[in-house]
Parts: sequence; structure tokens; C-alpha cells
Amino acid sequence: EIIGWLGSVLFAFCGLPQAVESYRVKNSDGLTWGFLGMWFFGEVFTFVYVLPTLLWPLVFNYTANLIFLLVILFYKIKPPETKVNIL
Repeated sequence: EIIGWLGSVLFAFCGLPQAVESYRVKNSDGLTWGFLGMWFFGEVFTFVYVLPTLLWPLVFNYTANLIFLLVILFYKIKPPETKVNIL
């Protein structure tokens, strides 16, 4: 049980550094739509598959990954605001 939780926590937080970087620079330009799409649908499909089993380490893993991925997708979709200097 401990090994399952340890693996799930480590795997879940693999997306955290990229989510933080996307938030920091306000974009996710370095990530392709193909990668993000496969990651997103892989997480969603696996989450739906695992959810009925209530294996909590896996539910935690996929929930955390989806949260980080949504942050990354937000900065991929949202165009950066450009400031116009009038002077």
C-alpha cells in the first residue's frame, strides 16, 4: 500500500513543475497540441476506468494530473496579454 501511494504521489506531481512554469511565464508554448491532447484524453479515460474501483492512490494520481494539466492547457489556450506602450 505504501509503495502504491508513493508511486502515485511521485507520478502525480510530475506535472507540477510544468504547471508552475506555465503559470510563471503565462504560456505553454513549448508543448505541442498533440502531446497535450494525448495526455489529457489518456488521463480522462484512465480516470473514468479507475474511478469505480476506488483505488485511492490511482484516483489521487489522475485527479492531481488533471488539475496540473488544466493549468497547462489554460496557458496554452489563453493568448498572452500584450502591453502597448503609448510613450
